[in-house]
Amino acid sequence: MKRIVAPLALTLAAVPFVATIVPAAAQADQSDLSRVNAYIRAVKTMTADFAQTDRNGQTLTGQLTIKQPGKIRFQYQKGVPLLIVGDGKALTMIDYEVRQVQRWPIGNSPLGALIDPNKDLSKFGKVIQTGDPTILSVQARDPKRPDYGTITMIFKRDAASPAGLQLYGWVALDSQNNRTAVKLSNQRYGVAVADSAFRWTDPRPKGRMPGG
Repeated sequence: MKRIVAPLALTLAAVPFVATIVPAAAQADQSDLSRVNAYIRAVKTMTADFAQTDRNGQTLTGQLTIKQPGKIRFQYQKGVPLLIVGDGKALTMIDYEVRQVQRWPIGNSPLGALIDPNKDLSKFGKVIQTGDPTILSVQARDPKRPDYGTITMIFKRDAASPAGLQLYGWVALDSQNNRTAVKLSNQRYGVAVADSAFRWTDPRPKGRMPGG
């Protein structure tokens, strides 16, 4: 089976967008950052279909599940032996084909900006001008830890969605210029999500400690 590029949840480095924020727009940008903060805090649970495309144009699909604080699951399409689970503390990528498990603190991943309601985007986020008033694009990056990566979240303004925003997807680019984009559809909020959704089966031989 063709090896699959590590998913977006684990990509690092900077997204190559340059934001030019003129002083006259700064107040509006702060308002938009506050709105994104409000969205993240308002979304207690969410499910969505996703399509993930890497730099080679390979697209994988699956279902995304989020439960705040910090829980996330990427369930890939049938036949793809990968699973990504965030349990509130760490992100775990399980590759069932090679029986490998890798773990990262959620705060070390770009996804921390999306699934940590305690983070304040006004301190490490900036609005990316898109030229489309219906689209809000926000780049989040910790300037003190650029190795933790950057995520550019893309929202559509939608009065019927939490805080007036609908998460459309996000983009990341790692230090080797591996660009990965995720597009969401069929977003559903406030659905019942059991904590068991964020557990996983360890494929490694018995006696190995999780996270090793």
